[in-house]
Amino acid sequence: MKKDTITKPGKNRFDIKNCKTTMNAVVTTGSGGYEKLDYRCVPIPEPGPNEVLLQVLAAGINNTEINTRLGWYSSRVTTGTESLTMEEKEKQNAEKQGDGGWNEATPFPFIQGTDCCGRVISVPAGYDKTLVGSRVLVRPCMRINGWDSLENIWMASDFDGAFAQFVKVPVTEIFPVACDWSNAELGTIPCAYGTAENMLHRTGVAKGEHVLIAGASGGVGSAAVQLAKRRGAVVTAIAGKAKLEKVKTLGADKLIARGDDIVDILGENAVDVVVDNVAGDCFGKMLKVLKRGGRFVSSGAIAGPLVALDMRDLYLKDLKLTGCTAWDEPVFPNLISYIEKNEIKPLLAKTFPLKEIVAAQKEFIHKKHVGKFVLIP
Repeated sequence: MKKDTITKPGKNRFDIKNCKTTMNAVVTTGSGGYEKLDYRCVPIPEPGPNEVLLQVLAAGINNTEINTRLGWYSSRVTTGTESLTMEEKEKQNAEKQGDGGWNEATPFPFIQGTDCCGRVISVPAGYDKTLVGSRVLVRPCMRINGWDSLENIWMASDFDGAFAQFVKVPVTEIFPVACDWSNAELGTIPCAYGTAENMLHRTGVAKGEHVLIAGASGGVGSAAVQLAKRRGAVVTAIAGKAKLEKVKTLGADKLIARGDDIVDILGENAVDVVVDNVAGDCFGKMLKVLKRGGRFVSSGAIAGPLVALDMRDLYLKDLKLTGCTAWDEPVFPNLISYIEKNEIKPLLAKTFPLKEIVAAQKEFIHKKHVGKFVLIP
């Protein structure tokens, strides 16, 4: 892994007072197609009393940024994110704009970018000044009413994110990380690995359990493979045929090509946990392969949000179905420790300059890659 030069506290600090007052950013101006991504000059954000200012070093690309721009979270959209050609998808979703569908109305115009590897430029009064210059990851899912409430907000969905040269975030949401990973490699981590770790944590995946992971070549899926293996689980991974060998290198014990019949291959009552961000037509079979008392967990539905549920599978097998959006408290600190202990590895597919975001998203949506695309401001 390439080692980046990390600015140490007290050395070569970025002096925001002597900096220009504007920055380059991608502003998403509304629901619609690529024409809604406007690369422009905007003011550098001014942090509030409990916020830090970060220089963005790398920002990963996720499905959620594209889905938010397209209005896919609206209840009026019933198709999956992979079911249409890009041109059809852009046109259809632009025509269906309306409610934001996730938390509240999407705050257009705003800056997207859920993943952020950054360098601390300034900290608020009363906080540790030695943080200045540190390389950090931002926890994008923030539990606004404390850990006893599931209410949450997300950077780049509810307020400005990391598709910019600078971003401001609450001081409680930054995590210094000591490792020799490159900035781009760290930029692959927050959303995908946090989502995957949250699902495994919430369902209590334990050593020796058999975990079936759908969409195992994507950002969340590939993270889930590594994180489940780290817990000592036996992993069966589902991915496109062309990507199976790459997924195998992540530690998967058994591979299934997307489109193959998982019930025929695994049999009914075969796995303890299903991690499924795909949904769509295969949902029913995912429940068939679960053992009695098995757990199904999801944080996405890229093959389609509307599924057929046979209630007899649910209640006769005593299954537990878990939805995961709000991250639990241990999730992000866990990830930082895994990185620093070299217990996981980044899966960086490609980097793009920030100004080439349209090209990056066009390539991203075709799903030919394994791992994550990252933008460099």
